[in-house]
Amino acid sequence: MPPVIIGVILVNAITLGCETSPALVAEHGVLLHAADRIALAIFAVELAARLDAHGPSFFPDPWNCFDAVIIGVALLPTSGAFGVLRALQVLRALRLVSAVPSMRRVVGALLGALLGTASIATLIGLVLYVGSVIATTLFSAVAPEYFGDLGASLFTLFLVMTGEAWSEVARSVMEAEPLAWGFFISDIAVTTFTVLNLFIAVTVSAMRSQVAREHEIAEGNQTALLLAEIRQLRDEVRGVQTVRQQTSEN
Repeated sequence: MPPVIIGVILVNAITLGCETSPALVAEHGVLLHAADRIALAIFAVELAARLDAHGPSFFPDPWNCFDAVIIGVALLPTSGAFGVLRALQVLRALRLVSAVPSMRRVVGALLGALLGTASIATLIGLVLYVGSVIATTLFSAVAPEYFGDLGASLFTLFLVMTGEAWSEVARSVMEAEPLAWGFFISDIAVTTFTVLNLFIAVTVSAMRSQVAREHEIAEGNQTALLLAEIRQLRDEVRGVQTVRQQTSEN
């Protein structure tokens, strides 16, 4: 994608953010709206030019379809019954993902890792559920604000897994149950240090596979181009030999 389009995407993302400020809208609303309309017009023209250039081959590319959907949503009216679509205008900033190859690589790796991450997410959910049942049974009486019921326990252990204020929760429970530290350390060791690291490992592995596939495709294209040049040279040599043979016969 041309750098100019990337620049327009960035500027448009900034203007969409500015439009959320009542003070900026009151002072520069006309300018912001004009910049937004100009950016949308540029996106529509650029998409139409790509569609005209690629023809039917435009749609098999998922990134082209992604851009088409984003721009299509932006072109819908944002008044009346469609007023809720105004909040979706910021999706245009996501076009930066399709514009930058490194971002496309990351997203492709994440999509490729969906199967593995789904299994790990299920494992995390199972571990959280088991831990929540245990925590509710053990600590509901001493810390009802954290472990009063299963829902509260699930939320608390999710926060513990992310490392958010887990020491505060643990110390609050340990005031009544001094041995509760064993439960929290075990839970953090299983969820944070093991399962989440597995999630990261699967994602990194998928990203490496994505990069390797891209290198293979690039090498294959270079090989095909080299073979085509060799065939062209052979044809030219045969043509020269044929002309010389005809000349000698005459």
